[in-house]
Amino acid sequence: MSVDTATVAKIASLARIKVSEGELEAMVPELNGILAWVEQLGEVDVTGIEPMTAVIPNTLRLRDDVIDADPLTGGGKRDAVLANAPAAEHGFFGVPKVIE
Repeated sequence: MSVDTATVAKIASLARIKVSEGELEAMVPELNGILAWVEQLGEVDVTGIEPMTAVIPNTLRLRDDVIDADPLTGGGKRDAVLANAPAAEHGFFGVPKVIE
């Protein structure tokens, strides 16, 4: 795959980047080089290799899910919250219809 000046101009337009004619000409071989490198990566045999999300193994530190852990924000305050709502309907906030 290769790109020409018109393709680079279209990409710049879609990205809302102002590029001069001289810069367009300079970008063509650069983008073609990047695409050639990506095609070269596609030729590498990766059978049996697990996909990774990071170079080093990461584990997330997770906390236990505890309901009502904090008395101020833990929940069970639906009626108190809905008391301030301009329109409460069936235990939920009532909002105006926006899609017909």
